[in-house]
Amino acid sequence: MNDRKVALITGSGTGVGAATALMLARRGYNVLINYSRSEAAALASQAACDEAGADTLLMQGDVAEDADCRALVDAAVARWGRVDALVNNAGISTFTGAANWEVLDADTFQRIFAVNAVGAFQMVRACAPHLKAAQGCIVNVSSVAGSLGIGSSVPYIASKGAVNSMTLYLARALAPEVRVNAVCPGLITSRWFVDGLGQEGFEKVKALTEQSTALGRASTPEDVAEAIVWLIDGARTMTGELLLLDAGLHLGTRMQVPGKA
Repeated sequence: MNDRKVALITGSGTGVGAATALMLARRGYNVLINYSRSEAAALASQAACDEAGADTLLMQGDVAEDADCRALVDAAVARWGRVDALVNNAGISTFTGAANWEVLDADTFQRIFAVNAVGAFQMVRACAPHLKAAQGCIVNVSSVAGSLGIGSSVPYIASKGAVNSMTLYLARALAPEVRVNAVCPGLITSRWFVDGLGQEGFEKVKALTEQSTALGRASTPEDVAEAIVWLIDGARTMTGELLLLDAGLHLGTRMQVPGKA
């Protein structure tokens, strides 16, 4: 068996996934980089991981398709003989608020669920025997949407709520061999949000985040990746945790707490 640990990261061509792949590569992991559409970005992610000293695999695949999930895992095991960490990062949404519910047809709802929730489960199912053998871990990239009931659209919020519940279930079901946790970011300064909101819309949401949250800032992809890497390489007694990375959004609007000067 290969001595270097192995991480399989879905949706790792861009954003949080790419940042996580690079951080793990720098920590001595070999990484499988997965993408569905952004081939050029995924190739750049792979090149950065290669430069950091990792052995890498780059594979296109749609996690909504069980056969693709199994192919990703099979490829990692064939190459390296192990899987130590699974990061379920692949995700999609539609940016449709309450004023536009009529455009949310069943196909849109089901497609978002298929990628965000079903895809995460299918990846876990395919990886589970190898993760158990390696005493490994899973990190699901969820969202404050699933915890606070706010976000880009109803199907996205519901799908991330499903990911959160599934994280708790899997933490019990895969114990004691495998730890299962989730990170729940708020706004991230990534292309994903800019593409969904448009540049002007993103800047408005970013400004609101900076004005209203306790820490007054949005997360960068690297901020989220650091938490994921800590859950993988640290947090040895943590499982079943939903880690909020929202700059204090869940605390409510920033305010002065009364007290003595």
